[in-house]
Amino acid sequence: MFGLTFDKLLVIGVIAVFLLGPERLPHYASQLAKLVRNLRNMANGAKDRLRDEMGPDFDDVDWKKLDPRQYDPRRIIREALLDDGDDEQEEAVAIVRPSGESAFARRQRLLEEGKQAPFDNEAT
Repeated sequence: MFGLTFDKLLVIGVIAVFLLGPERLPHYASQLAKLVRNLRNMANGAKDRLRDEMGPDFDDVDWKKLDPRQYDPRRIIREALLDDGDDEQEEAVAIVRPSGESAFARRQRLLEEGKQAPFDNEAT
């Protein structure tokens, strides 16, 4: 959590003992315990409220799949375009993959053959 190891936490604790002193340390330790307890209660309350609002579908959700660290746009697009389940997706793949040569390649070919490149009056 936040790159803190046990050694670093121990050093922070020793520094806190010296800075706060033995008379104020119990008070701040109890405040820290209350803060952690309140944060845990808020997280559990949010989870319970979400479970109440979603109903029985809450248990069916794969939370690991929704983890933002799993987000890879290339994988998502690849899965969406190359899924073999639907005919519509196969048509989308056919639309994405251009058939034939590009306009630039066609222009270069015509120029190499000595012909004039096509000109579109409405394009400019």
